[in-house]
Amino acid sequence: MGTSAAAAGPGELKRHLGVFDAVVIGLGSMIGAGVFAALAPAAAAGGSGLLLGLALAAVVAYCNATSSARLAARYPQSGGTYVYGRERLGDFWGYLAGWGFVVGKTASCAAMALTVGSYVRPDRAHAVAVAAVVALTAVNYVGVQKAARLTRAVVAVVLAVLAAVVTACLTGPTADTGHWAIGTGAGWHGVLQAAGFLFFAFAGYARIATLGEEVRDPQRTIPRAIPTALGITLVVYAAVALAVLAVLGPDQLARSAAPLADAVRAAGVPGLAPVVRVGAAVAALGSLLALILGVSRTTLAMARDRHLPHVLAAVHPRFGVPHRAELAVGAVVAVLAATADVRGAIGFSSFGVLAYYAVANAAAWTLTPAEGRPPRIVPVLGAAGCAVLAFALPAASVLWGAAVLALGAAAYGVRKVSARS
Repeated sequence: MGTSAAAAGPGELKRHLGVFDAVVIGLGSMIGAGVFAALAPAAAAGGSGLLLGLALAAVVAYCNATSSARLAARYPQSGGTYVYGRERLGDFWGYLAGWGFVVGKTASCAAMALTVGSYVRPDRAHAVAVAAVVALTAVNYVGVQKAARLTRAVVAVVLAVLAAVVTACLTGPTADTGHWAIGTGAGWHGVLQAAGFLFFAFAGYARIATLGEEVRDPQRTIPRAIPTALGITLVVYAAVALAVLAVLGPDQLARSAAPLADAVRAAGVPGLAPVVRVGAAVAALGSLLALILGVSRTTLAMARDRHLPHVLAAVHPRFGVPHRAELAVGAVVAVLAATADVRGAIGFSSFGVLAYYAVANAAAWTLTPAEGRPPRIVPVLGAAGCAVLAFALPAASVLWGAAVLALGAAAYGVRKVSARS
């Protein structure tokens, strides 16, 4: 942690981050608002199959994380799957992955900002959301090290709150482990849809890969940080899901607007509810901070290749960050936070991110053993899982997501035709 950052040339980012900070940024992305918000819609979709949906989401996330880690070690540059798809599959697939990531995660940024607003001031949710976007864009602007330090504090607070929730629920008089029985009463489509909602909360491990240009010793750091962050997150999510189910049951959980707060009340500890509200707001801020960080780096990579305006490729000479990309992303997210609906943003985001990881798995399939190729079953299960979960999402999310991907593909085609003219 005390090692000095590697020197960076003009237009390059500085390598500040070690394994611990990379893991913390991944945790800040995953253990965020999702754990406070995703359980209820997952229970509504899958009923008692919620835990099975969590397991399926974890399997797909593990495959995606393994493919991403191997690729990130091979290509330690900003941009994540945008770079991997371009290098392994061709320019179009890299572009499509980058487009899906930037559009989907921009919507996710808005959802996280609105979550902050709904917990802090429900009557002024949009105004608070915009203020949060502005503040965190400013934090990212002055350097990734400062963002990593803030994320570390956020993760510590959220883990403490979740530990209190789990303890209160599992030791309370109303806990009923009979609610843990796994069933498929909602049908397999419901279980898959629950997995799709829960996958949204897992997807932050990509943030580590998109920071590949700012990580020290990326060939060693990234393959260690991604599975570590994912494993910790899975343990936390499973503990929270079991605790909340034990006191609410799947039906009451499905109807809850604030499931963790309702769970501690049902467990006989209503004094914890305000703490949970604060924890939810802090968690959403942590997710928003890391999301803006990741989207701006993919925007930087695409701008370098002129798939987005080249002016966004600038790196600040003092702070060593893609400052124009960060300001542009912050401005778009602020507009969405002022106007968007949080549920629609989450579904739309999930579709775009699942498309992004499908490309990552296809790229990982092309690695050779000398390049660190994962076992063949990993990218196969990852790609198939992404496709199944994407099309199991609500119809509106699928239609809007497919339309935006098609729009991006059409824009790519127009640009190529214009370049040849």
